[in-house]
Amino acid sequence: MAFAWNGGAGKSSHIYVKLIAAGSPLRLTAVTGSESSPTWSPDGQQIAFLRESKGGNGEVLLVPSLGGPERKLGEVSVRAEYNYTDKNLDWSPDGKSLAVVTRTLPHAPYRISLMSVETGEQRYLTSPPPNFIGDSNPAWSPDGKQLAFIRMANTIVSDIYLQPVAGGSPRRLTSDDRLIGGLCWNANGREVIYSSNRGGLFTLWKTSTSRPEPRPLAAVGPDTYAPAVSRDGRHLAYTHWFANTAIWQVDVSGSTPRGSSPVKLIASGRAQDSPQFSPDGKQIVFASDRSGSSEIWVCEADGSHAVQLTFFGGPATGTPRWSPDGHEIAFDSRPRGRSGIYIIGAQGGTPTLLSSGDWDDVMPSWSRDGNWIYCASNRGAGWQVWKTPRGGGQPVQVTKQGGFESFELSDGRYLYFSKHGAPGIWRMSLERGDETLVFDRKVGRHWCLTASGIFFIDSSSSPRPLIEFMPFGSKGISTVAALEHDLGTTPGLAVSPDRRWILYAQADRVESDILLVENFR
Repeated sequence: MAFAWNGGAGKSSHIYVKLIAAGSPLRLTAVTGSESSPTWSPDGQQIAFLRESKGGNGEVLLVPSLGGPERKLGEVSVRAEYNYTDKNLDWSPDGKSLAVVTRTLPHAPYRISLMSVETGEQRYLTSPPPNFIGDSNPAWSPDGKQLAFIRMANTIVSDIYLQPVAGGSPRRLTSDDRLIGGLCWNANGREVIYSSNRGGLFTLWKTSTSRPEPRPLAAVGPDTYAPAVSRDGRHLAYTHWFANTAIWQVDVSGSTPRGSSPVKLIASGRAQDSPQFSPDGKQIVFASDRSGSSEIWVCEADGSHAVQLTFFGGPATGTPRWSPDGHEIAFDSRPRGRSGIYIIGAQGGTPTLLSSGDWDDVMPSWSRDGNWIYCASNRGAGWQVWKTPRGGGQPVQVTKQGGFESFELSDGRYLYFSKHGAPGIWRMSLERGDETLVFDRKVGRHWCLTASGIFFIDSSSSPRPLIEFMPFGSKGISTVAALEHDLGTTPGLAVSPDRRWILYAQADRVESDILLVENFR
């Protein structure tokens, strides 16, 4: 078996091989750059893989399956949205071509091309819609006539398509509008096995290519991704990946120079993130999949008496935000495939859809008077901040040069916002419309606005993440707390109304293992 592994530590993965029955893993590569997507040649003599390089590009390389000199075959544009489920390289059954994921321009959708193993020349095979992330995870059918692949509308909505290698239009195989976590062909060439959250938590499913009727694989369980079937069909391997994410609290009232030691406040056996205090500071709203699907929850400020508010039962649901009066909560969810903004009462009830369409509206926030709801939307060219009347009506575009997560200042004069994929926080005058860069730190989804300034976590701070504060009217930045672990991409940073408590989400335990099913049918 060939696989990518970080060796049990570190952020960079490398290519290893291991005998099924015994022995220790053998590392095939010796450079420092992160590597992924190993795929065997049909004769088992070589392994092709991807290596990340500078500038968002990657190299396609070949190496003997027991180690030896590498051969560079070509270059591709590496997916910025890469995650643990992706396998963006696959070797054709006749040994002549590699299916690779790349794109023509920096902001164009990702496409699948065929790369000649002999010359490195590429021929594009798929053409996703322009407002999609694009195509990924190509998998050759055993007869070499089709490619199965994942077409991603956004980072959490995707489906499986089948593309004739000889050319023509792809055929959509699944219509779940959920996230696909890897796929492969069964050795019989009549079925596709894939990972999906179509039923709530990720598990493995199987569907016929002629009469698609997804069925869960028995005895596999949740949190399973990236399936692979041996060429003889006797073995099924898959990744069991699990992250236990908790919401932590730190006291920054000033009793110590850098706050007190963090305390775990909201936890379960699964994930919780995106916390926010209610306006009166008595409750916390957050997102969690502890019930078996991603939903919105509310608890007391001390973390007790958690109550589930939404019951979508499958689609990704998150980013809850309190209304200024504390009576309602806005959030985003995807029961119709594309993300829309919903509103629900703070005590529960039936969610009301505020905005949706053939685009994604995400990360809502309220205007100070509660009459408008801001969100990030990709309905135009790229991500911009839009706002919609609370009672429904025509949305209004707010930013013109890019915008993502946003919050209105309590005086209603300014909007503070981030930009997708770029460091920094910007400020816009809601009266004049001019934009100003406030600071250029890498804060991601770890920042929040108060009446007196901005709290944020700089992901590049070392050796430990720091919660920092920049007061308005000053460029001085002070450290208010030092955290114990790297936060990764888990979203969430919130400050209590009295500015005593800070909440943040942290992945306390992340682990992955490769499991093997013998005598697979």
